[in-house]
Amino acid sequence: MLRLALTGAGGFLGWHVRVLLRALRWPDPVVVTRADLADPAMVADKVSGVDRVLHLAGVNRDDDPAKVTAGNVRLARRLAEGLRAAAVPPGSVVFANSVQAGNGTPYGDGKAAAAGVLADTGLPLDDVLLPNLYGEHGRPWYNSVVATFCRVLAEGGRPAVHQDRQLDLVHVTDAAARLIGLPAANSWDPALPALRIGVRDLADRLTEMVTVYRVGDIPSLPDRHHVRLFNTYRSHCFPAHYPLPLTRRVDARGELVETVRAHGGAGQTFCSTTNPGITRGEHFHLAKVERFVVLRGSAEISLRRVGDHDVVRFPVSGDEPVVVDMPTMWVHNIANTGAGELVTLFWTNELFDPDRPDTWPEPVEAIRPEPLAVAV
Repeated sequence: MLRLALTGAGGFLGWHVRVLLRALRWPDPVVVTRADLADPAMVADKVSGVDRVLHLAGVNRDDDPAKVTAGNVRLARRLAEGLRAAAVPPGSVVFANSVQAGNGTPYGDGKAAAAGVLADTGLPLDDVLLPNLYGEHGRPWYNSVVATFCRVLAEGGRPAVHQDRQLDLVHVTDAAARLIGLPAANSWDPALPALRIGVRDLADRLTEMVTVYRVGDIPSLPDRHHVRLFNTYRSHCFPAHYPLPLTRRVDARGELVETVRAHGGAGQTFCSTTNPGITRGEHFHLAKVERFVVLRGSAEISLRRVGDHDVVRFPVSGDEPVVVDMPTMWVHNIANTGAGELVTLFWTNELFDPDRPDTWPEPVEAIRPEPLAVAV
């Protein structure tokens, strides 16, 4: 278990690094803010004695291309000053670089120059060339075309493809695992398995998923990238698009409710009873899709994004069955709020594997003093 320091903690990649650390129960990293980077003495104090410094802060876009290059170099220089001044030098530096480094663009040139600045500190440098990253809670029109397409679709629009080209897409949790130095396990793979796809095909794939999901069906999820694209889309829907209503069919024989219509891929359904006053759950998932449907009794489903303070609550009842799909990286639980027994149906997109459960304990009501802010 390493002690880490982190720049760019509030950004897209930084938030996912911190979520993964939370899942692993590692200590919260030392956060080096952009304000800290203006003061070499502050940086030196914060990074002194840590095992590894992850430099994630950067400038992706600006109306002035020159500011993109200069911004990335400036951040690296300020960090380097602090690293040199640390009383106890960090064990190593990990730089979230880009496959675009040195490609002649303002961004690529800035990232390449920043790597050179960090190498000149003399500390061991792990220069990680990351491809296009996508994942939950990415900032549209900034972090990824996936985030942009997902936000447009979530708002009822259609993605516009202005230029078709091939992309290599890597899920951000895999990138976080690579930067932290984890072996492959559970739902992450530091080997950075990429989805090779054209922009137009990406728009079509997401649109097809959304068309199926808008009526409450689960789209075909045959592999890890289909699952992660679906989870990314769902992050742009929550909580405004939930709960999803279900149709009850009633006749003299009783009632029928279709709770899950899955169009392909693995899946597991199970049912539980919960006594009055009892709460189930208190965990989050990094990749697993999980659906809750209350069939009898009344309950409250509560969710909190990992690191945030605000709790989203859905009162639900078997008298009017609805679907609430748990978004990944949100802690969730379900509490029996009625006087009688609660009957709940659960569905997940994968068979339960006790060696790779992708279930990370944390109470919904837990409040940490420092939220894991992320731009959205």
